Amino acid sequence: MKIGLDIMGGDYAPKAAVLGAIEAYKALPEEQKLVLIGDKEIAVSILQENNFSPDHFEFVHTTEVIGMGEHPTKAIAQKPGSSIAVGFKLLKEGYIQAFSSAGNTGAMLVGAMFSVKTIPGVIRPAMTAIVPKLKGGLGILLDVGANADCKPEVLMQFGVLGSLMAQSIYHMESPRVGLMNIGEEEEKGNILSLATYPLMKETPLFNFVGNVEGRDLFTDTADVFVCDGFTGNVILKLAESFYVITLKKGFKDEFFDRFNYEQYGGSPILGVNAPVVVGHGISNPKAIKNMVLLSRDVVESDLVNKIKQAFV
Repeated sequence: MKIGLDIMGGDYAPKAAVLGAIEAYKALPEEQKLVLIGDKEIAVSILQENNFSPDHFEFVHTTEVIGMGEHPTKAIAQKPGSSIAVGFKLLKEGYIQAFSSAGNTGAMLVGAMFSVKTIPGVIRPAMTAIVPKLKGGLGILLDVGANADCKPEVLMQFGVLGSLMAQSIYHMESPRVGLMNIGEEEEKGNILSLATYPLMKETPLFNFVGNVEGRDLFTDTADVFVCDGFTGNVILKLAESFYVITLKKGFKDEFFDRFNYEQYGGSPILGVNAPVVVGHGISNPKAIKNMVLLSRDVVESDLVNKIKQAFV
């Protein structure tokens, strides 16, 4: 297995990405190789500064970089030699089996949809976030930003995608899928949630447990929480702030420690034809390491093929 890592993406790239690659290398078995995509000369100098042999990695040299603030579609089209564009080319050709980056999220979404493309039958790919539960374990929230506006059919598909991820990556049996709403009652909600509820209620594709509220997110009410990307992104950013606030207040607690994004590495883009994982823009070496390991887990779980089978 070869895992491609964009070493130029992220606020602290390339140093954080290269140092993260070192940590990932130590955690990967010998048959799983890392392909570093980006400026080889800079990467080699960082490795040598840290007394780590460049021979442990394969390099694909690129000099162009898509900035964090660049327009995704224009950047992908105008910078075919960028680390993100080259990474997707390698993924499409099958040279690497997974591609991960902490770079421009929009460019990663556009690149995935233009290169390896969306799985037939999937209306819109989704991005996920992990939410810790008070009594242990975790839940999956989606979408968290890829689709600000959604149709009922899209939310229903998110339930399928999230359920398959819960089963494949986190080994949950019959994960419970809830629809994020402003009340538990079936007749509650806006036009979108009212139209989505009956679709989820009638589908045999996942274990639907009804509407869930914001207060249920960290409880054992459900395992997969479905919402549009606008709502999901607001929830995600609020949840991430909990960890920062506890640090600033000098409050140490195991539950709030699990809000630290570093532990989860990134978010798989669910619904495209190959494993693609997007990391947080502020990813440090630990987060990069876990992003690589998550990419490995997506490949080993055969999640992409399981999604393809569900949408035949």
